[in-house]
Amino acid sequence: MAASSIGELACTYAALILNDDDIAITSEKISTLVKAANVTIDSYWAPLFAKLLEKRSVDDLILSVGSGGGGAPIGVSAAPAAGDGGSVPAAAPAAEEKKEEPKEESDDDMGFSLFD
Repeated sequence: MAASSIGELACTYAALILNDDDIAITSEKISTLVKAANVTIDSYWAPLFAKLLEKRSVDDLILSVGSGGGGAPIGVSAAPAAGDGGSVPAAAPAAEEKKEEPKEESDDDMGFSLFD
């Protein structure tokens, strides 16, 4: 595992521990927990997590996992032009697009296999 992902993971766990115990999440407290776990991280991770969690609660972040942003729904039409006289045409039903399921990659696709 790369050093940066270890630092990120260690700070994530530290923030979760502090939140679970209803302790304010600060850079110093994250650093203390990470050091107690005998994990060495880059110096920027703890302040970065503390800064993020000043504005967002851990509970909000946990509950928002999987809720992605979205674009405009399919079939939304633009506003009528000014010269239409105010009549709004009925929106045509949007044709449902068949979602193509992502194809699973096999080892052969990546240029190696388990038995090479």
